[in-house]
Amino acid sequence: MTSGTARRASDAVADWVGEHEGELIAFRRDLHAHPEIGYGEHRTTEVLLARLRDFGLQPSRLPGGTGVVCDLGSGPRTVALRADIDALPIEDGLDTPYRSQHAGVSHACGHDVHTAALLGTAGALMAAGPFDGRVRLLFQPAEELMPGGAEEVVRIGLLDDVHSVFALHCDPRLSTGRIGLRPGAITAACDLLEVHLRGPGGHTARPHLTADLVYALGKVIVDLPGLLSRRIDSRAGLSLVWGTATAGVAANAIPEAATAKATVRMLDRDVWDDAERVIRELVQSTVAPTGAEVSVEYVRGVPPVVNDPAAVEVQRRAVLATLGPDGVAGTEQSMGGEDFGWMVAERPGALARLGVRDPQDTGPLHDLHQGTFDADERAVAIGARFLAQTALVALEI
Repeated sequence: MTSGTARRASDAVADWVGEHEGELIAFRRDLHAHPEIGYGEHRTTEVLLARLRDFGLQPSRLPGGTGVVCDLGSGPRTVALRADIDALPIEDGLDTPYRSQHAGVSHACGHDVHTAALLGTAGALMAAGPFDGRVRLLFQPAEELMPGGAEEVVRIGLLDDVHSVFALHCDPRLSTGRIGLRPGAITAACDLLEVHLRGPGGHTARPHLTADLVYALGKVIVDLPGLLSRRIDSRAGLSLVWGTATAGVAANAIPEAATAKATVRMLDRDVWDDAERVIRELVQSTVAPTGAEVSVEYVRGVPPVVNDPAAVEVQRRAVLATLGPDGVAGTEQSMGGEDFGWMVAERPGALARLGVRDPQDTGPLHDLHQGTFDADERAVAIGARFLAQTALVALEI
């Protein structure tokens, strides 16, 4: 693509999005009012199929029944753009006309913004005219579940012929009009750990005649994070945090069962591959002197999202074309999980953070996964333009 052709394509993207911004915002509000939990996104899938067909495209439903894939253009190189379409089991705390109509379910993570932006990308790329290559739009279900819908996308081969893959995620800490970029690990792997202890129970006056499960559970809770810090390279950023612990009902009775549950997070893919083995060994060795029976349930969730530096450079150029130099922002690593990690483990790619906080908003921050989270809707158009430019730049290289 020559520089003149690239400019014309960029202008066509900006013009189309500007003309249709109101429609994209209305689409986002419709999604927000009708959120659906992972693998239950049937209405969302239907409206996406209908809108993409209105563009003259030929989208397909993913084999699992929810989610959509749609290709634009043709050529030797394929670039994939991904949006997640599911919601969270969180009550919507907004007081807006587009408040969730489904009790206990809301788009508290901004996936409605991601989906509307990628839909806008489809229209913008159609307006940009012929380009040398193929763009694959992936509207992916079940990001909020483990191991996440992205694993399924990879498993069924939708990235087999893809050169690179890109995504964005709302960031309420970043002002609208800015996009956060970071090479290397940007989000963490996230696994689930459960430790179950059993024993004969007994009287607290005679702990020496039984297995004191509360003591044993306390040893695991207190010692395991520290032991891991001596077995795992600290540069991996491993974090084990307990979320629940249960044992017993009476002050003078040693219980027969005890359980603790935690999340395990890390920024290093190689450490993620070895973490389960190390944790199982340490739990067993910690509990052994207490005489308790122990079983460990370990669920591998999602790998870390490790952004390819060359892919981040594609995103930087896309931000410059969309927002100019002031639009480029750095961004911190997050210990949160994101199933886009499955995709960048398969193909080079990068996740960017889309600023969604109104710069004039001086109120308290409403973070992701809170029912009061909402986005400055100007970010929808920015996201659409940015993703379209990302695809055009990636195909040009």
